[in-house]
Amino acid sequence: MVPFSFHNQEMQLVAGAPGKASALYWPREQALLVADLHLEKGSYYARTGQMLPPYDSRETLERLASAVRTTGARRVFALGDNFHDSLGPDRLEPHAAGMLAALTRALDWVWITGNHDPDLGENAGGTCLEELDVGGIVLRHMARPGSREPELSGHFHPRLVVAARGRRIARPCAVKSENRLILPAFGALTGGMDAADPAILSALQPAEAIDALLTAQDRLVCYPLWRKAA
Repeated sequence: MVPFSFHNQEMQLVAGAPGKASALYWPREQALLVADLHLEKGSYYARTGQMLPPYDSRETLERLASAVRTTGARRVFALGDNFHDSLGPDRLEPHAAGMLAALTRALDWVWITGNHDPDLGENAGGTCLEELDVGGIVLRHMARPGSREPELSGHFHPRLVVAARGRRIARPCAVKSENRLILPAFGALTGGMDAADPAILSALQPAEAIDALLTAQDRLVCYPLWRKAA
């Protein structure tokens, strides 16, 4: 886990497997935060004849359970687009359903609803909210342009894209301004948007500086994306 400061709070990026997104751990709240799990994306597309690997939910939940064990978290905040659609909980295969039930029973679990899953039912377990203020930091699915309140969100699936030695390298990352932080997509079947895309930079305005954050060999990499003109 790699520490950094956000809104006068110690936060820690929890490194994922190579090429996989990190989670965020908030020690003061004993909380693990993840975004954009998109559980049951494979089964959603299978209904239309587009065959994706069928065990994406199992893989995502296994990685999430590993992050809980690593951090010792007692709370989980999932920041929207938790399922690929609101009927996703009903399609979970028995093994994944059992994993999710065990996690939501053992932990104080809050689903922040997103644009993909605005109407999660009781089968998801935990508590469903549109947004939540935790210690003066608002948890929501999508960054609110123009807002100055401290905020943690997801939605954009940011990836840092750089060219190195003639190769294009893309890695999931968080994107941070002074008071707001966008988490990478944690789900197994989630794509990504260039962290420097105008949509992401615009969503974090007003800002003085915007940076991409990711872990590399147990250290924090802070890559500048945008600076306010002097």
